[in-house]
Amino acid sequence: MVKWFRFQILLAELTFGELNNQLVTLKGHGMQPDAKMKFGRVDLEVTAFGFGTAPVGNIFREIDEETSDNMFQTAWKSGVRYYDTAPMYGHGLSELRTGHSLRWKNRDDYVLSSKVGRVLKPARKQDIDYAPWTNAGRFKVNFDYGYDGTMRSFEDSLQRLNLERMDICFIHDIDRFTRGDEQPEVFKQAMDGCWKALLELRDQGVVKAIGVGVNEWQVCHEALKQRDFDCFLLAGRYTLLEQESLNEFLPLCEERGAAVVVGGGFNSGILATGAIEGAKYNYAPAPADIMGKVSRIETVCAEFGVPLPAAALQFVVAHPAIPSFIAGTRTVEQLQKNLDWFSHPIPVEFWSELKAKGLLREDAPTP
Repeated sequence: MVKWFRFQILLAELTFGELNNQLVTLKGHGMQPDAKMKFGRVDLEVTAFGFGTAPVGNIFREIDEETSDNMFQTAWKSGVRYYDTAPMYGHGLSELRTGHSLRWKNRDDYVLSSKVGRVLKPARKQDIDYAPWTNAGRFKVNFDYGYDGTMRSFEDSLQRLNLERMDICFIHDIDRFTRGDEQPEVFKQAMDGCWKALLELRDQGVVKAIGVGVNEWQVCHEALKQRDFDCFLLAGRYTLLEQESLNEFLPLCEERGAAVVVGGGFNSGILATGAIEGAKYNYAPAPADIMGKVSRIETVCAEFGVPLPAAALQFVVAHPAIPSFIAGTRTVEQLQKNLDWFSHPIPVEFWSELKAKGLLREDAPTP
């Protein structure tokens, strides 16, 4: 009775807008996949939920044309207006499918990113090593971080996409995860050749934002210290399990107005499946300490009725430098599940409890 009386007073004293905000705070709220987010300092807005196209490049196993297009159309109907692709994904197949599914959409209604650093050359299928892709495009993939190679890669991508422009262009895979001991030299080549080409394209207005897309925040941090990049695409490395990038990289992004798009928010599996037998963490069996931490996070999730994947997705985009999370899915059902998790209501007390139990950094922004 007392609670209801206090609620009646709240109704009397607040305007509708204020009341709505209060109720959202009291009940908790989810992110909206179609929410428009400012893309750093650039004159662009992206949706908080982005569509990642590596799976439609047939990574590990084949996705048929109908399934691929259905996922694009489902994302579009859900209000998703940011799409990310790359020449690497399926040896050009992902770009071909992206262009096919978006070709009749109003080009000003969505944001598209792709990447440079690889040049594709036509070849017979029997002469191509596709691993880890399956039944992919008829192109051999060659690394090229030079000026001419970057221009060639950019133009070829537009041809495969059958579109007149991309909005965002990332230099792809100049990290140690991909290039091993060659990484320092590859990074230097990219900071010279790729940078010069992309800077010209940005100055000409052919592309609005240029950046780096890698698996390691340290590489992004060094690139931002050396060059005036607008944005970064970071696969993992800022998740419920990893917040080391809060030390230096993300603060520098805020200072410089650089946007960070995050993929791999599930740390390659365990934040979607939970701490089950065989759970994957960074593409390998999860070690005991990670299994234990995820199990403790799951206990808090159960207490507040929050699905673990929902917490994983929504946590990422709570950081002011991160306007969008990119999800890659294999089926319409998987895509819809991701969209539902993204908008699942989460009470603010949930995040406070994670911090109180030492499961989340105190300085980590939360929804």
